[in-house]
Amino acid sequence: MTNLEGVYWDLDGTIANTELEAHLPAFNNAFNDLGIDWNWDTKKYIQLLKINGGKNRISYFAKSNKDDFSEDLILKIHETKQFHYLENIKKNCVSLKTGVFRLINELHKKKVRQFIVTSSSRIQVNLLVEYLFNGFNPFEFIISSEDVELKKPNPLPYLKAIQLSGININNSIVFEDSSPGLKSSLAANLPTIFVHSNIPIVLEENIKLNCILDSLGDENNVANVIKGPKLKKSYVDYNFLSDYLVSFSNAKN
Repeated sequence: MTNLEGVYWDLDGTIANTELEAHLPAFNNAFNDLGIDWNWDTKKYIQLLKINGGKNRISYFAKSNKDDFSEDLILKIHETKQFHYLENIKKNCVSLKTGVFRLINELHKKKVRQFIVTSSSRIQVNLLVEYLFNGFNPFEFIISSEDVELKKPNPLPYLKAIQLSGININNSIVFEDSSPGLKSSLAANLPTIFVHSNIPIVLEENIKLNCILDSLGDENNVANVIKGPKLKKSYVDYNFLSDYLVSFSNAKN
């Protein structure tokens, strides 16, 4: 059977567009607080998003900039950045992407189990879920940066999620918005739907997708299927996801 039992959600760029709205200003505020002569503009930050994980991003940029930063300083920058990120969330700088709450609520009512698999820290995820969902937490568990030794694009985050959920991969769907995330879920052999975020990315040639959407859509905003099953409504719903699982299963066989 290919009925839908579980959905794994990426967070940044998939549930909410957080990168440019909260993460980037938080990094620049941290640099300023610590007297570091760095300022990442949007173009630079989008390039740095190829490096997954905030601490990895700082370390990579320091080396490319020929700055001799100790591990302690990198950790201090990241801790300061996290403080500013959390403050940005509290200031309501971030909102849910179009159709996300509608679909999550529908899946919840359909008894489809839902999870978050992210490279963000647990404290960031918990606060974002609290503020965006107003006390309603539909997610059974979270795989965060603290829960795995290797982050996306390694498949380990999704492999751990599969193990914890106990759901067959053929009864699961992943929503992702980035190359590292797609590489991670596809390497774990999970049916994956790519939903565009507000970060322009060019998918690498070795990333083979059979479902690409510009958004999840809602009653007032039509979703466009770039690749995948046809929509029966103007937005992505439980029935669309079920149709996608059937088409995915048939393609495999």
